[in-house]
Amino acid sequence: MTAPALRSTLRSDVRRAKRPSAAAPLARRNLVADPWRLARSVAGIAFAVLLMMLEIGFRDGYIESMLLMMRQLDGDIMLVNTSMYQFERAQPFPRRLLAAALGAPGVASARPFYVERTRGIWKNPQNEQHFVVSVFAFDPDQPVLKLPEIADHLAALRQPYTIMFDRHARTDLGSADAGTRTELAGRAVRVIGTFWLGPNFFNDGNIVMGDHTYFTLFGGAGDKHDRPDPEVGVVKLRDGYDRSAALSALRALMPPGVAVLTKQEMLDQEAELHARYSPVGPIFNVGVIVGFFVGMLISYQILFSEISDQLPQYATLKAIGYTTPYLVKVVLQQAVFYALVGYIPAWCLAALMFRIIAAIAVGPMQVTVSLTLTTLALTLVMCVVSALIAVRRVVAADPAEVF
Repeated sequence: MTAPALRSTLRSDVRRAKRPSAAAPLARRNLVADPWRLARSVAGIAFAVLLMMLEIGFRDGYIESMLLMMRQLDGDIMLVNTSMYQFERAQPFPRRLLAAALGAPGVASARPFYVERTRGIWKNPQNEQHFVVSVFAFDPDQPVLKLPEIADHLAALRQPYTIMFDRHARTDLGSADAGTRTELAGRAVRVIGTFWLGPNFFNDGNIVMGDHTYFTLFGGAGDKHDRPDPEVGVVKLRDGYDRSAALSALRALMPPGVAVLTKQEMLDQEAELHARYSPVGPIFNVGVIVGFFVGMLISYQILFSEISDQLPQYATLKAIGYTTPYLVKVVLQQAVFYALVGYIPAWCLAALMFRIIAAIAVGPMQVTVSLTLTTLALTLVMCVVSALIAVRRVVAADPAEVF
């Protein structure tokens, strides 16, 4: 019998064959058949998953570090300059507009919040080295921060040249407890207390002070006509007043150069701008894409190698009546198993590394629910797409040619 006739006869026999009634768990058995191959495969997939988790973790940690102080603002509505595309850049708005905001229906208070990012040169009390810190200020009679330690020291902040030190700052700044005397912006200051916040991507720590000290250090030496304008107007509404109505009223009062946002809108806008347009956020996004494609390549090589080694077995299954869709499902199931088994050690290792990095860099690095779900979805897609590419060998397998 010629080869074409043999293939034709075999195909006819395959079509007449009946599929077995009970299918064996082939995907799971393929996974555990060779422990060494399983270990190598899991290690390769876990590496790609860990790479994606680190990139997303660094991006989220960077963004969260830029939002730390914004989250502490005690207000319902925020007034900011429309040209302020990120909180870490100086874009103040006229202080006189706060008085206008007080005339809006439902507004209980409109308080100024001052920020200085470049001229806050901190002198380490121990080694006298100098570092840049973020400086935040407000009127102690109109507090705007929810940090409890600051609320306990409002009276002391009314005194000249008094500050509060971020005890969660990086160690380069040294230690400064209540009573410590050092220099800030070249002027002698006294620490009257500490608070817990943490540094951001650009500065090593934070300083909080009263507005009179701020005007003296960074303004016109107390001249009210030369005082810096605030960075944010923190508006508090009366209890029970409709926020939408207050937003509409304030937007009607404010000139075109002032944006009226809810606190959450300002946080969301800031996070999006850092993620999409800042120099740092897109770099981490590119890293995630690279990790995804590296993982796809690794997953494809793993599955392609296994399918090649087991091609006679797949051809046998075809010959005894298993359909092509069933065999494709087996390969896809195996890819999902690889994704899940590889994800678990990567998640554990990432959680450990985040704790170490957060302790060393003093940054908000943690494995969040969002990060977990995002990377798990990317891992599943990565392995399934690789399986769809590799499974073409099973689809094209001809029992007559294999044997």
